[in-house]
Amino acid sequence: MTSTNPIGVFDSGIGGISIWKELVQHLPNENTIYLADSKNAPYGERSKQEIINLSVKNTELLLKKNCKLIVVACNTATTNAIDYLRSNYDVPFIGIEPAIKPAALNTKTNAIGILATKGTLSSDLFHSTSQKFTEGITVIETIGEGLVPLIENDQINSMEMEHLLQKFLQPMLQQKIDYLVLGCSHYPFLIPQIKKIVGNKLTIIDSGEAVARQTKAILERHNLLNNSTTKPSHKLFSNADIKTLVRIVNGIDTSASVAFLNF
Repeated sequence: MTSTNPIGVFDSGIGGISIWKELVQHLPNENTIYLADSKNAPYGERSKQEIINLSVKNTELLLKKNCKLIVVACNTATTNAIDYLRSNYDVPFIGIEPAIKPAALNTKTNAIGILATKGTLSSDLFHSTSQKFTEGITVIETIGEGLVPLIENDQINSMEMEHLLQKFLQPMLQQKIDYLVLGCSHYPFLIPQIKKIVGNKLTIIDSGEAVARQTKAILERHNLLNNSTTKPSHKLFSNADIKTLVRIVNGIDTSASVAFLNF
């Protein structure tokens, strides 16, 4: 394994681009390979064993492409499968989970909201993290059912999306939350729509920047940080229609070479 090998990233679709974007911005010399398993999205409605099986399939595809580190850019896959992946493969794994800690530490109303998938909210890892940091705090957990398919189908600005967000967010606002934790990598793409509903009433937290910082730290620890001055390349794969992936990535400012491919 050499430092110029790519970072591998996978998600149950295009959501992990919110993580990939932070990696590209914070690690500008790194090559990346992104795997969008849109055909099997959303993972949040699948069983734990199904999620593990899909995560193994994605991992092995990325390892065949010589990835030096794998970012599991999916909250549901992290909370259900990352322990298995770390136990069965030698490559370093970076996971993501809802950023409960900063919300719990900074809330002034002692009420926080978590918008996530069923698979994340029902996982053992989520529960242990939540219990660790939220004693004495009201936590409103809401399953964002229907959000991921709309994002995958390029319906971020649709009336249906607005209706669902109103349905999920209004009960949280009534409970006086002042922090909203986005517990799915797809959801940061909804921040403009969420802000239209909540205004300046609360702080929205996602995990992207923290994941990029952790990735850099792990690469440094393993002497795998790419210090090459060669222009990096990014290969983004999808097993579904790539038009939404292309549109979202083209809206991100990156001077590197980006290729869109099907697998």
